[in-house]
Amino acid sequence: MSLETNTPNPPSVNKSAPATHAFAKTTANQWTVEDSAKIYGINNWGNGYFRINNDGNVAVTPKGAKGNSLDLYELTQELQDRGIRVPIMIRFPDIINERVHLLHRCFQKAIADHSYAGQYRGVYPIKVNQQRHLVQELVKFGRDVNLGLECGSKPELLVVLSLMNSPEGVIICNGFKDVEYIETALLAQKIGREIIIVVDRKDELKLIVDAGKKLNIKPKIGFRAKLNTQGAGKWVDSAGARSKFGLTAMEIVEGVEYLRKLNMLDCLELLHYHIGSQVPSIQSIKSSLREAARFYTELYNLGAKMKYIDVGGGLGVDYDGSGMGDSSVNYSEQEYANDVVSTLQVLCDEKGVPHPNIVTESGRALVAHHSVLVFNVMGVNNLFQQDPPATATKKDPALMQEMQYVFDKLTSENLNECFNDLMQTKTETLNQFTYGVLNLTQRAWCESMFFAIATKMLALAQVTPDCDDIVAELREKLCDTYFCNFSVFQSVPDSWAVGQLFPVMPIHNHKNEPCHEATLADLTCDSDGKIEKFIDTETGEVKKTLRIHPFKEGDAPYFLGVFLTGAYQEILGDLHNLFGDTDAVHISITESGYTVDHYVPGDTVTEVLTYVQFGRAEMVDNVRQFTEESIASGNITKQEAKNLIRHYEEGLSGYTYLEEME
Repeated sequence: MSLETNTPNPPSVNKSAPATHAFAKTTANQWTVEDSAKIYGINNWGNGYFRINNDGNVAVTPKGAKGNSLDLYELTQELQDRGIRVPIMIRFPDIINERVHLLHRCFQKAIADHSYAGQYRGVYPIKVNQQRHLVQELVKFGRDVNLGLECGSKPELLVVLSLMNSPEGVIICNGFKDVEYIETALLAQKIGREIIIVVDRKDELKLIVDAGKKLNIKPKIGFRAKLNTQGAGKWVDSAGARSKFGLTAMEIVEGVEYLRKLNMLDCLELLHYHIGSQVPSIQSIKSSLREAARFYTELYNLGAKMKYIDVGGGLGVDYDGSGMGDSSVNYSEQEYANDVVSTLQVLCDEKGVPHPNIVTESGRALVAHHSVLVFNVMGVNNLFQQDPPATATKKDPALMQEMQYVFDKLTSENLNECFNDLMQTKTETLNQFTYGVLNLTQRAWCESMFFAIATKMLALAQVTPDCDDIVAELREKLCDTYFCNFSVFQSVPDSWAVGQLFPVMPIHNHKNEPCHEATLADLTCDSDGKIEKFIDTETGEVKKTLRIHPFKEGDAPYFLGVFLTGAYQEILGDLHNLFGDTDAVHISITESGYTVDHYVPGDTVTEVLTYVQFGRAEMVDNVRQFTEESIASGNITKQEAKNLIRHYEEGLSGYTYLEEME
């Protein structure tokens, strides 16, 4: 579907009162959107595609600050007006277009600057995100730059063959292969596709040769080399001697001799290697390039007149904007292209080998930026306590009197002493309750007073020199928990599984100071269903809490966004607690506003239940039988039974996430 709409005047936003929370450092009228941009780092990780506009909302700018802009907060409201439900996965194809052409421009510039004789052939590995509309958009945007596709399984090959219609684009076949996979790939050469079957395991070479003879088709073969050079980061084990795929030096030599004996050495056209996804350091990339280039030149001199070198994936994304750590990179796309081209040029020239065509499989770098998960806050667990409980008296236990004394005497001069006393009271409260010294009411008083002291102490510590350690610990102990309408396991599984850092921030209200500290809890009943790793723009390290605006139930909806979710997250997502896919939309930005190019409804409860072999009709029938038994026993009226069945059937047809009541 395609619907163009003009962006209306900005709606009113949730204007918070001047901050009184202990974390606030400024008054509301001193806070600017530039302050918000700084604490969330959006101008760093946003890469020009995201910024905060003058209305205090996140804006999407695929072509940078000088291009067309779209207000993400207004868009979210208008999508809801159309009946599209939060959480929403919002995809921006314009960003994909920019990424495809950016990477191509970088390699074209590097090739021109180094007088490199080979060509560049980008390839998108569809395992990164196989959503049909996304792959179709990549094929469309990449046609003028000969973007190809990579498949790592038989089902992925079938997808690629149905979508790839660019004769100049290369199709790379990786992964475990059986005869059916190989024969399908060979036969597809007959419809004009440039298909190269990569030998990932030595046994596959004979399968390819035999299939080619059977079908009387000359195969195009690639060898995947198992490099000793390893990358860096979370996926470092993708390379090295114990990596899952690839041929050792001995196996490569044996493969060359096998093809030579069959007079098929001219079928070997490509050398492939891979050092892992999201490689944070350019030094790791350069080291692997040097080793791979030596493999390539040696193969050429053994008589294999190669055409391509496939440097695999690894081109990273700067998720936190710091340039440090596994969730970041210390190089640009241009630097990456320059190093690939220059390294291959130097080593090929040394050996007198023609420059190969360069294939990259930079899937993450192409699609990570293009999608944003937007969700709403459902409620808050506040731990800060501005007001102390009722004053303790001499009749109360000694611990309560001590805590009252700490609260009353606390000043900036005795902060350290009072901080140590406060930490001790937490342990004593638990011990005394366990051994019966404190009753439940008294324990509740102690817990309330602990947070009252901590709140007062934090306000003092923030304006007292040399109290950074106290501030950090109190912020962590006083942080709120914001309960949010999404599933970590479904929408950002790498946050949970491998500790991947994603940019998270409110999508509106940035004219006001975010004066609370919080972690985000999802809808699942799993204790791991939370996000508690966030960007620290001051140190470049990871912090445990997010600066956020105050929220009260009954306020206007408060929306947060998780950015740079376009690579792997939707595909890796699981059905923990039976939360399914979210609603998703593809939005193109126009001169006058935007168009909704595609709407992909999220899973209904019925659809999710079919994945675990539950049938709607049988479930409804079972519940109906239970109601009939209860009617007969007098435990439920006929009207109540009717209402239960109606709610049950509506629930099966509904969204798996929480919905506003109409």
